[in-house]
Amino acid sequence: MLATRKRTATKKKVVLLVEDEPDIAEVLRMTLEKEGFRMDWCASGEQALERVRQGGVDIVLLDILLPGVDGHEVCRRIRKDVATADIPVIMLTSLTDETDLVVGLDMGADDYISKPFSNKELLARIRAALRRTGRSTVAPRRVIRAGALEIDADRYGVRVAGKSVHLTLAEFRLLYYLARHPGRAFGRAELLPHVVGEGVYVLDRNIDVHIRNIRMKLGEAANYIVTVRGIGYRFEVEAD
Repeated sequence: MLATRKRTATKKKVVLLVEDEPDIAEVLRMTLEKEGFRMDWCASGEQALERVRQGGVDIVLLDILLPGVDGHEVCRRIRKDVATADIPVIMLTSLTDETDLVVGLDMGADDYISKPFSNKELLARIRAALRRTGRSTVAPRRVIRAGALEIDADRYGVRVAGKSVHLTLAEFRLLYYLARHPGRAFGRAELLPHVVGEGVYVLDRNIDVHIRNIRMKLGEAANYIVTVRGIGYRFEVEAD
């Protein structure tokens, strides 16, 4: 009797591309499918929001200049909806103004890549984002409590004075890393790999944007993140 071996098919990760240029979409489809991804395509912000709500999307590649609802607003709505808030979003844009970078990160984007970009760079960004969402970096039930702040690393939850606070994945990773090393000052370049992963080029000022957003969301615990002039940031809670 011959033994039969069952083949377990690996489920392809679904990349949702939101891009109103069909030619660009087709090129990216060929690139992504060649690398083992499945790509869904939406040409408008409204279509993208509907597709994301349907479920099954692992990551969103989001152009900013879209007809109707633009990319910034699409990202904001994805982050606002509890059902979709944890989906990584990478902004794609031909805009080079620093303001656009800041706005995109303010809306909750995990990463930002300017056109034109190489396929190699795009794939690296996608894989880095998926690794961040697909792995647990902490032991089960590990909770950091500092002053009014509570960070549940197993559930990616943050509470301040008992009230839940929503952080993007990048913001959570940054806060958690700082809180794990209280009193230690980190430079921006040191913090970047713990937010976006190794081998991905991101500007140091992205850290400043994330820190600003975290402080705004933490409210009374905002001052736990201390600016160290000329170096970067440290986590510190003053004793009562």
